[in-house]
Amino acid sequence: MKSLPSRARRFHPRSGLWIAAALALTLAGCEESAKPPAEAPPAASAPSAPAVEQGVVDMGANAPELRQMNIEEVRDRPTPSDEVTAPAKIEANPNRIAHAVLPTPGRIVKVLVKLGDAVVQGQPLLTIESPDVAEAESDYAQAELAVRQAELGAAKADSDLARLTDLFEHQAVAQKEVLAAKTTLALSKSAVAQAQNARKQARRRLELLGLQAGRFQQTATVAAPLSGKVLEVDVVEGEFRNDISSPVATIADLSRVWATSEVPESKIRYCKLGGQAGLELIAYPNETFRGRVTRIGDTVDSETRTIKVSTELDNSAGRLRPEMYGRLHYTDGMVNAPWIPESAIIRIGAQDFVFVEESPGRFRSTPVDLGQPHNGGFTVAGGVQAGQRIVTQGSIYLKAAL
Repeated sequence: MKSLPSRARRFHPRSGLWIAAALALTLAGCEESAKPPAEAPPAASAPSAPAVEQGVVDMGANAPELRQMNIEEVRDRPTPSDEVTAPAKIEANPNRIAHAVLPTPGRIVKVLVKLGDAVVQGQPLLTIESPDVAEAESDYAQAELAVRQAELGAAKADSDLARLTDLFEHQAVAQKEVLAAKTTLALSKSAVAQAQNARKQARRRLELLGLQAGRFQQTATVAAPLSGKVLEVDVVEGEFRNDISSPVATIADLSRVWATSEVPESKIRYCKLGGQAGLELIAYPNETFRGRVTRIGDTVDSETRTIKVSTELDNSAGRLRPEMYGRLHYTDGMVNAPWIPESAIIRIGAQDFVFVEESPGRFRSTPVDLGQPHNGGFTVAGGVQAGQRIVTQGSIYLKAAL
């Protein structure tokens, strides 16, 4: 019996190989998709800027701001170990003030000086017309005539004595005539002395009036009693003055002046006669004028509890003027201590600082403990030492960079 042909396709071996390869690729793809994605490598971190130390400003050695700054070395200076400071005022030395008065009543003809003029002793200040001028001129002329007459009389008496003495030696006259001649000569010499004294007084009166001997129709002159500056002029031309006791001008020698202050009673121990004092004036900041204490008051002001102290200062340059105000520092001994100018100090909060140079263009803000104010600056009790370099001008640039 003939078998029926099978409907199933026979599996060819080469076809099986292709199927196996496809299946393997499919499984491999599934495994790859099932794997988690690989982690990305960490990104490289950006380089960080170098940290700047707190309180330090590094501008660089070539920063243009450095041209606007002054850098100076801290130095030791003689400074007071103990001192007291008091407000002060410049005054003329009362022992060197003179008031010019009229020598006689009269009319002011011409005022020859004005306020602030420098004058020398004997220089005319003003001229006046007065009836006393003509009288003084006449008195001197009469005194001069009296002297001449007395001298002529004395010369004649001396000649008579010589003649009579010669005659007496030749026994031509009696001795009593010689004695009488001697008496006459003595009286004549006495008359000469009296006449000369009267002439001296008349000349002195002329000098007081500012007149010259032997001249007439002059105007009286008021002269400067001392060399100095004219502080006051109290007359005008054409004015008639009958009062000869009131000053018409005031002259003061300002080559040396006084600075007076009111020192508290509790601090007067720092002030000693002949002791040193330093004066700082509003008119001349950062300058100190040296002087010595010349007078300490004998009483204490009952209201302010202060004592008046006067210090004399040299004023040959004429820079110190009466009524200038400032501060006086009375010291009790001197020591060497670091000193910094006021311009170097900056205040941050409640602390004082200076900028110390560590290297060119690099500065550190350094706190300082300030001591006594002195000569436009301060002594330093701590923070900086002599030899360190600090910014004395232009600290504002560094402060803004902090």
